[in-house]
Amino acid sequence: MSVKLRLARGGTKKRPFYRVVAADERAPRDGRYIERLGTYNPLLPKDHAERVVLNTERVQYWLSQGAQPTDRVLRFLDAAGLAKRPARNNPNKAEPGAKAKERLEARRQAEEDAKAAAEAPAEEAAGEEAPAEEAAE
Repeated sequence: MSVKLRLARGGTKKRPFYRVVAADERAPRDGRYIERLGTYNPLLPKDHAERVVLNTERVQYWLSQGAQPTDRVLRFLDAAGLAKRPARNNPNKAEPGAKAKERLEARRQAEEDAKAAAEAPAEEAAGEEAPAEEAAE
């Protein structure tokens, strides 16, 4: 049996409230759990003391037994100093997708074409005026 430390949702619609629980990973999210380890209320301000409440002794026990926390619970444990969350690095996260790159390239090409078309008549007009000025002299 693999144990996970995860959130179980409670509360009403649009008013979430979560319990931090130790549960069998095969159990449903809001279903049966082994032990309740704390609470998380996302509606409270981030600096509020009761936003995340954990029973640190029991959390340490379950971690020593090999329980794996989910990413969100690991963030709480890292903030409480119970576990270390490794820093993540995804440099490609902000990069646009393939379709967006195609649209951007098409837009750049259209701008270059428009710029070249605008410069061509100006060069022709400048070329026609030069001989006329020479003839006047």
